[in-house]
Parts: sequence; structure tokens; C-alpha cells
Amino acid sequence: MQSVLYQTKENIATVTISRPKALNALNAEILSELSDNFKKIQQDKNIYVVIITGAGEKSFVAGADISEMKDLNLKQAHEFGNYGNTVFRSIENSRAPVIAAINGYTLGGGLELALACDIRIASEDATFGLPEVSLGIIPGYGGTQRLPRIIGISRAKKMIYTAERINAKRALEIGLIDMLTQKSDLMETAMNLASQIASQAPISVAYAKDAINKGIQTDIDTACAIETDFFAKCFETQDQKNVMDAFLKKEKFVKFKNK
Repeated sequence: MQSVLYQTKENIATVTISRPKALNALNAEILSELSDNFKKIQQDKNIYVVIITGAGEKSFVAGADISEMKDLNLKQAHEFGNYGNTVFRSIENSRAPVIAAINGYTLGGGLELALACDIRIASEDATFGLPEVSLGIIPGYGGTQRLPRIIGISRAKKMIYTAERINAKRALEIGLIDMLTQKSDLMETAMNLASQIASQAPISVAYAKDAINKGIQTDIDTACAIETDFFAKCFETQDQKNVMDAFLKKEKFVKFKNK
């Protein structure tokens, strides 16, 4: 039985972590399947947007599987952390924007997975936290790096140092999530947003994501140069020429061709 389910509808892929009896806790099998799915997504130019969610009623991802970590030595722990970081970087660097549709427990590696996504939508029952220091470790899949970039350094330090858990309302207030919805509306809300993104020029959206991700890591002058490069590359696309021609001729533009 697969631990990660993959399905597509039109230009949107949905990746579901399906280990509900273990609250979708991350293990080696799930990480491997996530890696395989995002390799497939990266190669499939017909996928414009991805939604990641967790199966069941209780959890998005409740963390990493402690039974797999407990007896690791230094070398094994380094390999374990490096592999998780590599998988999450492949999600962060995915050509297609990734939306996390978050329900229930979103803790440890689960929150780190959500942080690697472009946009986070949560249901009202979601709970967030990085509890690693209460287990004698620290976040190992990018939590100490992405959380400060998203909510600010001091807030991130407080959450990590205290193993604090926060509810969805507080997560929205501090910018940890971008949208809050009722539990019954979570996937519909995520799909509506995905459809809105997918209706734009796919190459432009991918370039915009690349420009943001690369530019945010550097100084403003270098970042603006990165933006200029991607801006210019848009003018090599058929979609740019078609939509601007239609705009000037006051014609209805039908659909982007992803070319």
C-alpha cells in the first residue's frame, strides 16, 4: 500500500500523505515517495500547481517517526537530516507552486513540510509547533531556517525554544499560514486557489517563483538583476506574445499554451 497518494485533475496535482493510523508521521518510505512524486511533477510540464495534504481527520503530518530516529548515531542522524532536507528542498524548488492544505496536527517535520510549500491554507482545527527540543533534538528538516524567514526571528526562536504549540487563528495572525477556512471547506478552498494560479501563464508563474526564491536569499541589487533576467525570458514565450497581441486588439484571450 502506498503511503503517498498521487492524483491529477486537469493541470493540478494532489499529493496526499496517507498514514492516518500514525497521524501521517513521516518515515523513510513517505520521504522516498514524496521524492519520487516531485521528480514526476518536475518532469510533467502539464502540472501547473500542486496541493499537499494529509489523509484522515486528525492530522496533516504529526512529525517524523520517532521509532526510526531513536537509536541513530551521529553519522546516521546526519544522513537522516540531510535526506529530509533534500526532499523538502525539491518541494521548495518545484517548478509548480505548492499549496499546503493543512488539517489537524502539523508538528515537527509536518510543520517543516508546510514551511517548504509556497502557500499554506489551514482548517480551524489545525495545530502548529516545532516540539523537537522537548525530545532532546532540534528541527532537522529546515525548521530553524524557514520559520524565521516566514514569521520573523524572535517569534521563531520563541516557538522553537519553548516547543510551543499554536492554534490556526494565531498562525494566521503571525503569518505562518496565509488562509484560514472551515474544515469542511479546506480542499475546496485549496483547489479554488490552485485553479486560480493554474489559469495564469504557467511559465510566468514558474519564473516568478524562481525569482522570489533566488532573490530573497541575496542583496537587493543582485535580486533585482535576477528579476530582470526572468522578466526578459518571458519575452521568449509564445504565451506572452499571444496574450499581449489579444490585449492590444481587444480580443478575448482563450488559454495559455505553456509555450
